[in-house]
Amino acid sequence: MGQGQNTGKGGTNKGGEGVPRRGLLIATGAAVAAGVTALAFHEDLGRMWWRIPGVDKPRTEGEVDQPGARWVAASAANLRTADRPADYRIDRIVVHVTQGSYASAIKVFRDPAHAAAAHYVIRAEDGEITQMARELDVAYHAGNRSYNERSVGIEHEGFVDRASSFTKVMYESSARLTADICGRYGIPVDREHIVGHNEVPGATHTDPGPHWDWGRYMELVRRAAARPKGATTT
Repeated sequence: MGQGQNTGKGGTNKGGEGVPRRGLLIATGAAVAAGVTALAFHEDLGRMWWRIPGVDKPRTEGEVDQPGARWVAASAANLRTADRPADYRIDRIVVHVTQGSYASAIKVFRDPAHAAAAHYVIRAEDGEITQMARELDVAYHAGNRSYNERSVGIEHEGFVDRASSFTKVMYESSARLTADICGRYGIPVDREHIVGHNEVPGATHTDPGPHWDWGRYMELVRRAAARPKGATTT
């Protein structure tokens, strides 16, 4: 085997060359640990660089996360720039009802004085989806900081006390959107992870209300989640 062959006795090497096996393992382990630490530090810098004052993570104006959605930007005052899921894990979807029209919801989310916005708004008559905040950003929609950081908010045009608000096409459009969000972030399709605004801890809102058909909605989400990859979302 030549010089440097391990004798198996105390970890020494023939001819006294090299270092004892234990010392080699310790040295190797320290080098690996240092490398891991350096990598972790580099990754942290990569996740945190956008927090530096005056620096924004690059974004493409008008880019949407959901194919087929139209883009109308919410006021920057109604959300917080982030880098989800690198900095905050996304594991919830929160269902809202606008208590007003589709157009009025979009209008107030663009108003910096409103201090709130959801990521998406869905129109009742045809299921049109408007995205107002990127999924990587924290939109102020849930009334709970932790839930804002971990969730995507979807507003549905209508009123909690009007069953007629919740149209077939809106349910179906929303279900496809929710299924796609679940797929993007590995969110389980269940009622623990897909919740109403009224179910957010500390919530003072009642939406989506008693007329929101959770059984129907969850079945539609499950069907949408099970559709073949590449299938149309329209």
